[in-house]
Amino acid sequence: MNRFTISLDEQLARQFEMLVVQKRYTSRSEAVRDLIRYGLGRAGLRGMQFDAAVSSCIASVSYVYDTRELALASRLQALRHAHHGMVIACHQTPLDHGSCMECVVLRGAVGAVHDVADQLISLRGVRHGNANVVALTDDAAPHVHPHPHPHSHEPAPAHAHSHFTPLN
Repeated sequence: MNRFTISLDEQLARQFEMLVVQKRYTSRSEAVRDLIRYGLGRAGLRGMQFDAAVSSCIASVSYVYDTRELALASRLQALRHAHHGMVIACHQTPLDHGSCMECVVLRGAVGAVHDVADQLISLRGVRHGNANVVALTDDAAPHVHPHPHPHSHEPAPAHAHSHFTPLN
């Protein structure tokens, strides 16, 4: 664990203490770690140097758009389909008769995920766009787990997969 010291003016220190209390952090250190993670996500991980263990990232991209703009809805859908290998999930929540919030989960190489997130958020007519990006480390080579079926006595087929862990 690395340690460092920071200096804050009185007003900022009071605001920080209020944040620690309001968010119910167990310590100032945990609050600072959380703020750093948030800042790194906001910075988008672009241009940051990571070690070789970082192979990809996962992002939650959310935005609001006007569903009455049929060309926009079509462009959003076309963009998601063009990058179907990166789109893990997509959820739409109607807000009123013409507005919808859409949340898209992307996983892939850091640069590619940022490019798709930027394309989604920057489409004309998209409002309130935001991307929360988390770097992932590849924990191990693909491996296999058998998955037993509770109502069958036959051996279950094996399922190969890899694990990805969020970078601190």
